[in-house]
Amino acid sequence: MALPVMTVEQRAKALAKAAEARTARRALLAEVASGAVSVAEVFERSGQDVVGRARVVQVLRAVPGYGPARVAALMAVCGVAEKQRVGALNEQQCERLLRALTS
Repeated sequence: MALPVMTVEQRAKALAKAAEARTARRALLAEVASGAVSVAEVFERSGQDVVGRARVVQVLRAVPGYGPARVAALMAVCGVAEKQRVGALNEQQCERLLRALTS
């Protein structure tokens, strides 16, 4: 499938929109890291475009005390794929993750 042909203005607009989304996700992860927003609150806001498109692994790694190995083990136990996004989590996966984080 060929990529659509975009004008210079359309390309610039798409790049600006992508940069804005990355900035918003970075701010969300910073709030999680600082403790201003909990993982439960992030899961509740999964319907929002910026939150829903964030990867679960990024959100969990932002939690203080959780590094790559601990997050990978947690996701494997909870049945969450490595590349899964917050918006694609079902209720059972959210509950398992939250239960594992609090225990």
